[in-house]
Amino acid sequence: MIRNKKSLLIKGMLLALCAGSAHAQAEQSCELTSNNTDETKRYIQCLDQVIADLHRDQKMWINKLTMDLEKIKEDSGNSQLLPIFNRSVKNQERYLEDSCRWRYLQKMPNGTKAAIAYKQCEIEILKSHIQVLQRPLK
Repeated sequence: MIRNKKSLLIKGMLLALCAGSAHAQAEQSCELTSNNTDETKRYIQCLDQVIADLHRDQKMWINKLTMDLEKIKEDSGNSQLLPIFNRSVKNQERYLEDSCRWRYLQKMPNGTKAAIAYKQCEIEILKSHIQVLQRPLK
């Protein structure tokens, strides 16, 4: 009984964090208004911060789903869900890297444009993956 209450408390805290981080993420937008070096540097730093926030949100949702799938395993005995979910997370990471890498290479030899293309791609894929992770299991 105490374990279930702890689990519910942790899930509640996670959901509260999700709501807060989604709000912060919505407020964070990066704009490149000119091509001078300082502006480009600030833009890339902004993209880096958005990526860090999205990775944090993604990890939080992965942890929540892992806990939910462990609970389903305990309740139903279905031990297949969690390994497949973990494999899907690894495949998602590989997909992101490869999808953004070819965009990066396409912009070379301009390293700045290539880095920006990679980061923008990473942001789009992370946002999409987080939306998938947020879908209810039931």
